Amino acid sequence: MRLHRLEITAFGPFGGTQTVDFDELSAAGLFLLHGPTGAGKTSVLDAVCYALYGSVPGARQSGQGTALRSDHAAPGTRTQVALELTVAGRRLEITRQPPWERPKKRGRGTTLDKAQTWLREYDTAAGAWKDLSRSHQEIGEEITQLLGMSREQFCQVVLLPQGDFARFLRADAEARGRLLGRLFDTRRFAEVEKRLAEHRRATESRVRDGDAALLADAHRMQQAAGDAMELPELAPGDPGLAHAVLTAAAVARSAARERLTVADCRLAAAESAQAAADRALGKTRERDRLQRRFAEARERAARLQERAGAHRENQQRMERARKAEAIAPALDLRETADAEHRLAAAAEVRTRAQLPPALADAGAAGLAAAARRTTEELGGLESARRAERRLAELLAERAELDRRERADEDVLEDAETWLARWAETRAGLRSGIDAAQEAATRAEQLAVQRDPARKRLEAARMRDRLAEDSERAAEHARSTREQALEAKRHWLDLKEQRLDGIAAELAARLTDGEPCAVCGATEHPAPARRVAGHVDREAEERALAEYQGAEERRAEGERRLGHVREALAAAGAEAGDAPTEQLAREAEELEQRYARAREAASALHSAQERLRQAEQEHERRTAAQRDAAVRAASRVGHRERLESERVLLEEELSRARGTAQSVAARAEYLERTVARLTDAAEAARTAEDTAQRLKDADARLADAAFRAGFDTPQAAAGALLDDAAHRDLQRRLDAWQHEEAAVRAVLAEPETAAAAQQPPADLTTAQRAADDAARRMREAASARDAAARCCAELDRLSAHAAAAARGLGPLREEYDRVARLAGLTAGTSADNERRMRLESYVLAARLEQVAAAATARLQRMSSGRYTLVHSDDRTGRGRSGLGLHVVDAWTGRERDTSTLSGGETFFASLALALGLADVVTDEAGGVRLDTLFIDEGFGSLDDQTLDEVLDVLDSLRERDRSVGIVSHVADLRRRVHAQLEVVKARAGSVLRQRGVR
Repeated sequence: MRLHRLEITAFGPFGGTQTVDFDELSAAGLFLLHGPTGAGKTSVLDAVCYALYGSVPGARQSGQGTALRSDHAAPGTRTQVALELTVAGRRLEITRQPPWERPKKRGRGTTLDKAQTWLREYDTAAGAWKDLSRSHQEIGEEITQLLGMSREQFCQVVLLPQGDFARFLRADAEARGRLLGRLFDTRRFAEVEKRLAEHRRATESRVRDGDAALLADAHRMQQAAGDAMELPELAPGDPGLAHAVLTAAAVARSAARERLTVADCRLAAAESAQAAADRALGKTRERDRLQRRFAEARERAARLQERAGAHRENQQRMERARKAEAIAPALDLRETADAEHRLAAAAEVRTRAQLPPALADAGAAGLAAAARRTTEELGGLESARRAERRLAELLAERAELDRRERADEDVLEDAETWLARWAETRAGLRSGIDAAQEAATRAEQLAVQRDPARKRLEAARMRDRLAEDSERAAEHARSTREQALEAKRHWLDLKEQRLDGIAAELAARLTDGEPCAVCGATEHPAPARRVAGHVDREAEERALAEYQGAEERRAEGERRLGHVREALAAAGAEAGDAPTEQLAREAEELEQRYARAREAASALHSAQERLRQAEQEHERRTAAQRDAAVRAASRVGHRERLESERVLLEEELSRARGTAQSVAARAEYLERTVARLTDAAEAARTAEDTAQRLKDADARLADAAFRAGFDTPQAAAGALLDDAAHRDLQRRLDAWQHEEAAVRAVLAEPETAAAAQQPPADLTTAQRAADDAARRMREAASARDAAARCCAELDRLSAHAAAAARGLGPLREEYDRVARLAGLTAGTSADNERRMRLESYVLAARLEQVAAAATARLQRMSSGRYTLVHSDDRTGRGRSGLGLHVVDAWTGRERDTSTLSGGETFFASLALALGLADVVTDEAGGVRLDTLFIDEGFGSLDDQTLDEVLDVLDSLRERDRSVGIVSHVADLRRRVHAQLEVVKARAGSVLRQRGVR
């Protein structure tokens, strides 16, 4: 896995968007991540972890969701982390946005946007990115599968936390077990222990329950059989318990079948008796029903006779209502006319109340004439209205003149004030231009000095690097020379051995009758024999090839050494003898002076622009002062003309208004008077018309009532029925007729009349006889059911007891086997001498691998002094398996890791962390980790140890691997050139990359 690029927006302490180019940082192999406390170094690592897994490491997991958002971010900026990386040969880009509580687009308040995730892959053939997924779950599973490790493993393997491993180094076995268990996921082995223990408890409980269940079945059989069964006096586990229980059950089953046969006979007799009693009860109930039906009919007939008078009155009332229905239209017409007359009279009174007293008693014609006269007067006010509108326009125009006069006065005052300071302003602007021009001249002089200083500094740095390369090249040349000499010696030894045995090699090619290649003879009486260890031609040629290859490597090393030394001499000649630090300080001082001069010179254009704008402003204000004076002179004549016109208009309006406040008020009064006179005239004509219609309706109603047989219209109106009363009266008449017909039908039934002549039915006696027969039948049936249930229960329990007795044997064998395995995996068995649990056994093997991998680096860091070893000795009364000791080569003794000093503890924990990373990587399927981060602890090392630790970290760069160091140590900034600095500021932290190409 290699990181390429990280982009952070509104995350943690970073208020804006920050970008980290890991490709540039990784070019040096080793880079430093530094910054003040609280600036956000750890937040950079948190962003990497959040991009991959959607959460941050360890205790900082509480800061998920909206809490990841930076307090320095703008309200409209959304928190986002984008990471570009290569894993398993695939170039991917992961973008994550946590939940965001953003301001609402409409209205006030905020709304919560859900978290979002994107996964893209770079298609090399197409040369573009393609989308893979937007699902949180799918992306999480894809990344976990590609990396081959969980978030906890990633944080321990890629983001190496030294503090955690220092505690791990000094921790007891239990604490080590917890950490290793999380990293190597040994939960399945703990689950095996748990499953075996549960299985042991379950099988043990099943064995005990089997014995108890057998006796419980025997007790249940005794309860079902009553006194017919005797239980054996045996406890669970006693011999013969199953046979005794099954024998007693067989005896009880035989007795229960005999009781069932007797109960069947008793039940048949009881059922016959109950059937006879039920038939007698049915006949008695039918006679009682008919007698009661006849008595009820006689009572209903008597009630009808009592209500006969009221029925006749209802019939007469219905007849009068039918006659009154003939005059209903005349009544409706009279009521309508009366209602219209009352409304018209009320409207007339209401409109006359609004008229002047002089017109209150006038007729409709007089009111109409008065309305016409008022309308003619209203038409004569149109000219006065135009004069009134012109007067309003004139007053507005005069107010506008006043406003313009005040504005011109403000312009004149502002122009005079500004022009009074013009000489001083122009002098200050020209002074700024002169200073900027001097700075530009100074910047040009310093620019000439910059390139030689930079070249000399680069040459000095190249001189330092080439000095180190020269030493390495000399060492490599010496090594290749020794290898070439050794290869040549080996080839010459093999060649000499072959020559010593060349006769045997030639003899191996001789054939009878064929001439010898040396002497030409065709007979070979005593050919030489090969001795043990003979060197053939192929072995000699391989040795020669190895020698030639070593010689070529030696020559190449010599050429490389010569090139490096030539380059070193050239760089030394250009840089001189001055130290690199001195040249860097001089170059930096020159750059600062040049930057200050450039910054001052950059103000030249702006100063010239300000002077030009000031001169334009001077011309504009002078012209404004002149224009304002001209406008003031022209306003005097205009104001006099407006005043004379105003006097004439006010005289005309005074004549037209009369006593009103305005012409509009006078017109409004006349309009209201016209409307009131018109309404009053109309109301008077309507009242006269409705009075005549009411008189006609009264005459027609009297004539219709007389023809229908009523003395007066009021009598006819009283006989009318509304719909509800008519329906109620008709319903009562129909109910009377229906009830009378029903009573006659019942009294005419032959069966009812015959039953009325018989004696009253005795239901109590018949019911008592039927109840007694039913009770005897239920008792017989209950006895029969009880006997049948007893037989069925005894059969079931006997079969269950027999099956339980057969299953106890294999169950006990299974329990013995499971108990033995559970004790062995839990460390409680005597066969487990070290009392080591299965999970601890697996973790001990992993810890042994970690210790071996850590020792390879620890020996380099400690100059071969320390070695980490795994110990499975027991401590006190505890269990063994996860001990960790250090072997001191200076004393030859093995001691506890807690005795190491602070610096020794740091590089021991660093070696342990790197070893653990290697083992976890192999465990994860060998995923290559090209980018690692190491967190703090370097401040506890001396200079020599720090060099050795950096050499070990530098060796991690092999095969194109890069290592990031997170530290406050100032000396590391000098030793590690590629740096990622976190700068803390009030507006949020920012990232700066230094020392990268």
